[in-house]
Amino acid sequence: MSEKYKTVAYYPGCALEGTGHGYNRSTKAVGRKLGLDLIEIPNWNCCGAMEVKNIDPELQNYLSARNLAIVAEKMNVDTVMAPCNGCYHNLKKVEHDIAKKPKTQEVVDRLSQKAGHATYQAGEVETIHALDWIKEAIGEEGIRERVKNSLKGLKIANYYGCMYTRPRNIFPEKDQGEGSESTHNPHYMDDLLRAAGAEIVDYPLKTACCGGAHTLADSDTSTKLVLNLLQTAEDCGADVIATECPTCHSGLEMHQIRAEKEHGIKTSVKMLYFTQLLGLALGLSSRKLGIHENVSDASGLLKERGLA
Repeated sequence: MSEKYKTVAYYPGCALEGTGHGYNRSTKAVGRKLGLDLIEIPNWNCCGAMEVKNIDPELQNYLSARNLAIVAEKMNVDTVMAPCNGCYHNLKKVEHDIAKKPKTQEVVDRLSQKAGHATYQAGEVETIHALDWIKEAIGEEGIRERVKNSLKGLKIANYYGCMYTRPRNIFPEKDQGEGSESTHNPHYMDDLLRAAGAEIVDYPLKTACCGGAHTLADSDTSTKLVLNLLQTAEDCGADVIATECPTCHSGLEMHQIRAEKEHGIKTSVKMLYFTQLLGLALGLSSRKLGIHENVSDASGLLKERGLA
């Protein structure tokens, strides 16, 4: 366990204040339960994850850099935690690009001066994911010690999505040997939920794309990609797909409905954020964890297993 991550700057990002509100609620609730402090970044802005990046990737880099600059300038912490894969990816990417690319350095400096704040310098702040936060600050043993309502008997397929590990060059802390996270076969979510008592199924598509970025432009392709994820999870025997990204989570939920409505293909696996599952194991109520806000209705399954 590490004291370093007991208090971190919190960057919820846009999705956690919208469709991913259950993730936001459960992340904060689990943090409080574990004695971890989240200090939300004041006056944070969108990281430009979708539309801005497609129009001007350097402008998107500046938007992410501005959030890091606020942490570096105004907050008495040196770590920012982003639960959303897209936000996490973009903060890590701008860190890499500022260090390696003169064009990014020039644009970020010019726009920072125009906006009236100090230019973010690579290395001033460390960006971590919610998985890193709990894994490093509490660890598996810490979770085991705190379990009040074991997830025993619940079969879970852990879905990390593609932006948590790719491109690999922006995640230099991964693939560093025993104990570190892997970009080829990520395991932090497996480790934490297994410590909470869950049975983790061998899920080969844990980093496959859900087509989230194409949901509006090409819904049929997104539905096919999601259906593959859902059917494979069921073939692996999973009751639940655990998620750690609001875009992936919403895509799995919405395209599960669309697959049945448009193509007559029904799947019954449920989607829950990993923080919601950890919260249940720690004895928090489903209401406090925002499970009622999910589109995927897992209430029957959780009641059947004595978890709600």
